[in-house]
Amino acid sequence: MGLLAVFLLWLLSLSRAKASNNNIGVNYGQLGNNLPSPYLSIELLTKMKARHVKLYDANPDILNLLSIRKIQVSVMVPNNEISNIAVNRRAAEEWVRNNVLPYLPKTKIRYLLVGNEVLSSYSEQGRQMWRDLVPAMQMIKRSLKALNISSIKVGTPLAMDVLESTFPPSRGMFRYEIRDNVIIPLLNFLNRTKSFFFIDVYPYFPWSQNPYNISLDFALFRGGLSIRDPGSALVYTNLLDQMLDSVIFAMSKLGFSNIPLAISETGWPNSGDIDEPGANIFNAATYNRNLIQRMTTNPPLGTPARPGVPIPTYIFSLFDENRKPGPGTERHWGLLHPDGKPVYEIDLTGKLAVADFGPLPAPKNNVPYKGRVWCVAVKGANAMELEAALTYTCNQSNVNCDGLAPGRECYEPVSIAAHASYVFSSYWSKFRSQGATCYFNGLAQQTTSNPSRGPCKFPSVTL
Repeated sequence: MGLLAVFLLWLLSLSRAKASNNNIGVNYGQLGNNLPSPYLSIELLTKMKARHVKLYDANPDILNLLSIRKIQVSVMVPNNEISNIAVNRRAAEEWVRNNVLPYLPKTKIRYLLVGNEVLSSYSEQGRQMWRDLVPAMQMIKRSLKALNISSIKVGTPLAMDVLESTFPPSRGMFRYEIRDNVIIPLLNFLNRTKSFFFIDVYPYFPWSQNPYNISLDFALFRGGLSIRDPGSALVYTNLLDQMLDSVIFAMSKLGFSNIPLAISETGWPNSGDIDEPGANIFNAATYNRNLIQRMTTNPPLGTPARPGVPIPTYIFSLFDENRKPGPGTERHWGLLHPDGKPVYEIDLTGKLAVADFGPLPAPKNNVPYKGRVWCVAVKGANAMELEAALTYTCNQSNVNCDGLAPGRECYEPVSIAAHASYVFSSYWSKFRSQGATCYFNGLAQQTTSNPSRGPCKFPSVTL
């Protein structure tokens, strides 16, 4: 065989390897009142050439629709069912019989994920779930085995707050209060069953909390910076690798150096509130495009601590979800608008080079906003809902609403929207430092335009 033929065969093998190394999946959430039907959503996933999808429940309509697709599926056991399953084998088997067995083998269910970020809840009920998490996973695994289902692995997606130290990566360490009673049993289970440590990892959050000391290019995989870990001497060129390796080092310190990682959620918000810098389409597209290129490279890149090891990765999320509570970014992680149109061009296969995409809108909020911000009613918000929110906030919180009484400085104009805006701004400015957001079930939004009028001065937040 001539050298040219050998070279052509080598190129062909590379292209085939590239096509087969698609570890990219998409999270399909449904917390929106304007989303496409499950049928249209699965059609969109198929057109996007998604190879994997992660669901937040065991929706029968979606699982049936996926039976005629080649998409591999991850199904989630809801948090509120964990404690019962942990102590009740019959409940575990019933859950598997009802939510898994009817769809096999046509629907390609590959992972059962028990709970979602269970170790991030600190309530009394949440702490009970900490103790019940691994027993519930064991019960689900036994139920799968009893039903002769060997093709499904069991895991649980955790947030980065399971670590008490993440930087530098070599100092990665699990939180003390969960290490012995939860993490070690979990790692034993994952190691024994050859499953993945699923982690939700978002470089956006550490960057946005410290944008002056963490390079945005470093967070977006744009190169130009290398950081050496003094403890391991490993060199890092992006924030994601640092975060992943902090988990790897934390596991290694407990004697588990070979449990593979899977990224159960990652992404970048395409929009957000005024006090959320860097949440824009340009950065979201840049992050996800570079992420896909990185995770579909063949041979796999891995991380500095585990070079060459592939990492299954699920992008969050398929749609912008308008009913998610919290800050504005919570509702703007989607690859698609609710009408199915892309927020920006994306190629989940990784075959399209980043330079081949069209232009993006220039980012306008990469530098944190400095100035005063108010929280006001959304234009066109339902008057009855506004009045209910106004009344509830005045009655249930320590917000002084006396200024809205007849004859007082904020009584006029006599408008539900105007009164609600005063109450929303008062509440948000008082409790923002304790985690309050300007959302009010979708009735409120932030503004830099001072809504004060005459003697009525609206409280504000100074950024």
